[in-house]
Amino acid sequence: MATLKEALDKLQAQARPDQLEGMARFGMATDKRLGLSVPTMRRIAKELGKDHKLALALWKTGIPEAQIVAALVDTPESLTEKQMDAWVKDLKSWDVCDQVCGNLFDKSPLAWKKAREWAGREEEFVRRAAFALMAYLAWHDQETGDEAFIQLLPVIQQAADDERNFVKKADNWALRGIGKRSARLKKAAIQAAREIQARDSKAARWIAADALRELTSPKARPKRR
Repeated sequence: MATLKEALDKLQAQARPDQLEGMARFGMATDKRLGLSVPTMRRIAKELGKDHKLALALWKTGIPEAQIVAALVDTPESLTEKQMDAWVKDLKSWDVCDQVCGNLFDKSPLAWKKAREWAGREEEFVRRAAFALMAYLAWHDQETGDEAFIQLLPVIQQAADDERNFVKKADNWALRGIGKRSARLKKAAIQAAREIQARDSKAARWIAADALRELTSPKARPKRR
């Protein structure tokens, strides 16, 4: 098993500080960031192998790339509510949020509970994590039936007035993701979007318009019939 120092040495050896300016333009937090690409982080994580204790140590560094690698090397079965709540509270950048949700959190049996719970929180990245997690569940969870996803639609609707950019984009992402799972969910998501569209809120109108544009397109085909 690799030590924390060995893992950080691998990350720092690939540092690309020349990439930070471009990352900042895309809204990524650059504090302590090394400038690594996602393929590079995935390669390093593969070299390190699965290691829950190393994941915890990497996360505590506060380095965005180390936190993304932490999500890649951690084991979903080791996750506890305490760890998930602590990690989501530490989030400071949308890309770290999305990578953690899509590479680790969505594989935990706790994912559904946490998605609903975090949606009611006020912190920007905690709330983003809720909807990013819903979007990833819609994409990755092939075992859960349509009804569970239909029950998420009121949660998505409730947050549609949140004007914060990182929240509204994730809210929209979750709505579109659910709508693309099946014909039944497409119909339900379109109806939810139309209800959102009727609100007197700039964020809600944007979320609805973008979702309807995709879900009503002739090219939009659900994964399942």
